[in-house]
Amino acid sequence: MKADNNPARGMRDLLPADVATRDHVLHAITTTYRTFGYQRIETPALEDINRLQGGQGGENEKLIYQVLRRGLPETTETSEPIRDLVDLGLRFDLTVPLTRFYGNNHATLPTPFRSLQVGPVWRAERPQKGRYRQFYQCDIDMIGEPTVLAEAELIEATTAALAAVGLHTVTVRLSDRRFLSALATDAGLPADSWDRFFITLDKLDKIGWDGVRTELTDIGLPSESITTALDKISSLREVPAEKLADTLTNAVPSLPDTVVEDLAATSASLDRLAQQRAMQWEFDPTLVRGMGYYTGQIFEITHPEMSSSVAGGGRYDKLIGRSLGKDVPACGFSIGFERIVGLLTDNIARNATAILAEADVSVADTLAIARDHRNEDRIVEVVRRSGKLGAQLKRLHAAGFATFVPVSIDDGAVVIGEERTI
Repeated sequence: MKADNNPARGMRDLLPADVATRDHVLHAITTTYRTFGYQRIETPALEDINRLQGGQGGENEKLIYQVLRRGLPETTETSEPIRDLVDLGLRFDLTVPLTRFYGNNHATLPTPFRSLQVGPVWRAERPQKGRYRQFYQCDIDMIGEPTVLAEAELIEATTAALAAVGLHTVTVRLSDRRFLSALATDAGLPADSWDRFFITLDKLDKIGWDGVRTELTDIGLPSESITTALDKISSLREVPAEKLADTLTNAVPSLPDTVVEDLAATSASLDRLAQQRAMQWEFDPTLVRGMGYYTGQIFEITHPEMSSSVAGGGRYDKLIGRSLGKDVPACGFSIGFERIVGLLTDNIARNATAILAEADVSVADTLAIARDHRNEDRIVEVVRRSGKLGAQLKRLHAAGFATFVPVSIDDGAVVIGEERTI
């Protein structure tokens, strides 16, 4: 019986052309981030299950691939809790491993520490088009910087990385979790209803203002508070940078001055950046972001060809303290690596050269000729001549070869032809 050679459900094989595109994106992003001083680290695919289920990952904790402990017998008691059989799990993001990494290695790291991480993560998603159980994430984080230098630099570095990939016409959306809390307070919303209010507000782009109002009413929130909150949010859209501080202060009186100053500083930086780069930015009072650990500014980057964001992040000053025993200021940005790869429809040209050697040319001679043609910026492969030349050149062109060098034997001597375009 023929074996089933398909990858596991929710996983996928990547062909050479797919990997070439991914390598191109990865190289552009990481090269750009390194110019800002971000240093690449690596963390294990497996983490302690208690850490993964420690409340840092929100809804993603329900999607953990759990790993059975070593040394278990072939069968166990049917009543034994699964939790007692598991000690590790596959990471579902790169932030939780980073908090453990910093807690373990902070004594040897600089302050602030600029971290760059790229690698696969795993989530037990329901497989569907464009959503896989294994996928790549690309994160940068600045740990130990308490000011909005972190936010402004992370945004600048990420827009530069996206531009290096070829995504120029992006929009940066900016808000602050402290602003959202102050707005809910001023609107008279009960504190225990804030999470439901923010979750519903996050659906605005899908269900519209009327849908948000209806859903908030259906969950029992006071109609007067709903109206006040939504009116304030509506009045704060499309506020220019020079008016942002005054507008926020007037609209949300309980908003601390430090929050206003922070947002004004970040917006001024974005205004300056937008003068030098093909990008736009806006203060978006509807921006919530689902991760529960954000404590300050939050941001996303959108692209006109994508219905969802291509990057997002924010400040999370309380998260690392769970590993270290004391709070450490931290801010991070995650690029939607898979989404960006999906936007690049053109294959990356290999522009390889084939050393096309006749059968009677020795291996030593063929490899020496290839060696002479090869350098770090040039792909050179040895290919044996076979069949009709025209048909073979067509196959080489389809495989990404741009040129070929014919090699043959004449009167016992090796003859190296001129390099020709395929």
